[in-house]
Amino acid sequence: MGSIRKMSATAKILALAMMIFLAAPGLLAQTQQAAQPDPVEALNNALVAACKENEVDFAKYLTDENAAAFQNLPADERARVMKRFVLLDAPGRPLLANDNQGHEILRCEASDASVEFRFGAARVHENLAYIPVTLTGQDAIQFGLVREDSRWKLLSLGLLLIDIPQLQKQWAAQDLEDREKSAIDTLENLAQAVDTYKQAFGKLPDSLAQLGPAKDGISPQAAKLIDADLAAGSKNGYKFRYRVAIASDSGEPGFEIAAIPTEYGKSGKQSFLLDKDGKIHAADKHGAVATLDDPIVTSKDSGTP
Repeated sequence: MGSIRKMSATAKILALAMMIFLAAPGLLAQTQQAAQPDPVEALNNALVAACKENEVDFAKYLTDENAAAFQNLPADERARVMKRFVLLDAPGRPLLANDNQGHEILRCEASDASVEFRFGAARVHENLAYIPVTLTGQDAIQFGLVREDSRWKLLSLGLLLIDIPQLQKQWAAQDLEDREKSAIDTLENLAQAVDTYKQAFGKLPDSLAQLGPAKDGISPQAAKLIDADLAAGSKNGYKFRYRVAIASDSGEPGFEIAAIPTEYGKSGKQSFLLDKDGKIHAADKHGAVATLDDPIVTSKDSGTP
């Protein structure tokens, strides 16, 4: 009887072991499926990291190749990449919520601006996922993600594949163009400020500093027409030099304002000169000052006519 009981106990153990063995693949598949991250959650986490400019967390949602390229960028370039994803110029505070349909909402609040991301439902096909995202005041864009090492990683932004080295070149070129256009706008604003100063005080200012902020009321030495940075001669990657020009035939003195890249090739390539007639000349002078012989441009086009 004792041996029979032992055999019965052994059989039960073997039977239980067999059941566990047969059930293991199904249980493992369920566990793996449950452990699979949601692509919307992955995208949300990537944007939260970008919002906070947390480069360590942000790199987790890049493909292995892009993550390596990202880590090889200088610190300021890594920050610029993350800023591009959330369209803000400074680190922000992420706030999470859901709309009435249960879709996730991420709001990234910086000191001077904020951006809201509304996530649509993900379309998943094997190892690819596409998620429509609506940004504040803009049309919906589609983020593409790819499953790599059992995690969802950023693949594309709209139709543009996320290739960190290539994107960095494109973004740097766009930043340079934006700074050049900003320099033209600043020249025009400075010309208006000089004209306002002349109308108020009956003469041209001797320097940009006289157009700057006032502490004890407006005066010829502090007209409160431009901000402190511009009054010191620098703004958005350009240096500005003002001078009173030689008197014209009418005897009225004029002025010229030059704009030169602070760091040629990085903050800008073109140099600009606003002449005493209010026309702006521009050319790639390799960091030198533009001249009256250079082509005339307009604020809508920083290239030659």
